[in-house]
Amino acid sequence: MIKKIICLCAALTLCGGFAWANQEKPVFNVITVAGVITTPTAKYIADSIDKAKKDVAEGLLILLDTPGGMDTAMRDIAKSLLNSPVPVIVYVYPSGARAASAGVIIATAAHVAAMAPGTNIGAAHPVAIGLGGSGGMDKTMAEKLENDAAAYARSIAKIRGRSEEWVEKAVRKSESITAEEALKLRVIDYVAADIDKLLAMIDKKEVVLADNKKFRISTTNAVVNKIEMGTRQKILAAISDPNIAYILLLIGLAGLYFEFSNPGAILPGVIGGISLLMAFFGLATLPVNYTGILLILFGIILFIAEIKVMSNGLLTIGGIISLAMGSLILFETPEPALRISLSVFIPALLLISGFFIVVIWMAVKAQMRKHYTGSEAMVEGQGQAVTDIGEGGKVFFQGEYWEAQSKIPIPKGAKVRILKVEGLKLTVEEIRKES
Repeated sequence: MIKKIICLCAALTLCGGFAWANQEKPVFNVITVAGVITTPTAKYIADSIDKAKKDVAEGLLILLDTPGGMDTAMRDIAKSLLNSPVPVIVYVYPSGARAASAGVIIATAAHVAAMAPGTNIGAAHPVAIGLGGSGGMDKTMAEKLENDAAAYARSIAKIRGRSEEWVEKAVRKSESITAEEALKLRVIDYVAADIDKLLAMIDKKEVVLADNKKFRISTTNAVVNKIEMGTRQKILAAISDPNIAYILLLIGLAGLYFEFSNPGAILPGVIGGISLLMAFFGLATLPVNYTGILLILFGIILFIAEIKVMSNGLLTIGGIISLAMGSLILFETPEPALRISLSVFIPALLLISGFFIVVIWMAVKAQMRKHYTGSEAMVEGQGQAVTDIGEGGKVFFQGEYWEAQSKIPIPKGAKVRILKVEGLKLTVEEIRKES
């Protein structure tokens, strides 16, 4: 009996030890940030840091691949990383990825910065991170922005113990380097082929968290908890893409135009309204040039005017030109990641222009179509004079007798053509036989 009790206690102790060991395994939340850095991206990273804290995670691992993005969003992310209560590891991954422009500052602000082989980092000139959106910026303002960006980058590099000299070169000279060069120049901490190797490398590494709290990262038997972006965040991130926002804007304007030109269609109006509201959200997070929006709206006005005023296509051509010019300058930044891609711009412009041309053609065709009912349908119709017609008389037309008048006297029995209908009286002319 005593032996059984001893065995039972040993088994319970062993199970408890296993359970305790399993509970003690460090957990790393992993998120992916790929694409343009926008306001929803900054919110996503901030929320992920909060979640990592609530989950009592050992740290947050960000898989980064970005061509750059907005300066305001980048600075919000840097604030979140510098004040994070949990270690944040930024890993430029997979091979072929990059941390360009705003990505340089994000990687520099992380507690641990790492890159996979075959990746690159750099090109953080202030124009490229959205500080110099206007092409008309004077030299003095450009220098101010460059100095501000350089000082900002150096201050972050100093906090994290990374190369202040190189980040300044990345800002001032748009310098870009490979993962191996970045490691040699102390721009990053590690070069790792995959996540497992990276976690093995950072085991026991000491980092400084918010409020100067030192923390030693443990990765022994670490558990990787990959967290996907929520549906709401995915939608917001997608809408904030300049290409998506542009397409939504065009769909919204086209839908409303179709609804106003064909009242009662309902569905185009609903789709147009929703698309337009979503486009406004996306545009609010991007460096928008309002002259571009006005040119696009003016183009739509010209399309509408073509239906009301017969210009033989001149207004339509003006609308297409206005739409194209507005689209080209819609986003006021030289940063390629924040501009409309030509592969999106050209097809979208052709489709929307084609849509308006078809709608205009249908409307004009309907206006010019011969009337089959009402007084308009009687014009050019043929009847017969029942009496002599001068200032008065009668005409037989389509089984009915009508009061009629003519400037030139018409004898009884002659065939007549209706020129005008005024109330219940017709203005007619005689149809003379060709000799």
